Amino acid sequence: MNIILNNREEIIETDNITINELLKVKNFTWKMLVIKINGKVLKRTEYDTVRINEGDDVSVFHLITGG
Repeated sequence: MNIILNNREEIIETDNITINELLKVKNFTWKMLVIKINGKVLKRTEYDTVRINEGDDVSVFHLITGG
């Protein structure tokens, strides 16, 4: 499956993957993430149920804090 991940073309070896599965495959281990698919921000509770489709534009943002 071909997707856009953080503005880069990516080939994912499966046609059926959830957000949480993608995070594991790509080794995104940060605690505070914001994820958008095709411009729509997802809730953390949706990460196990929302599936990524062919051609989706996925953005994963890592939030940091500071002072």
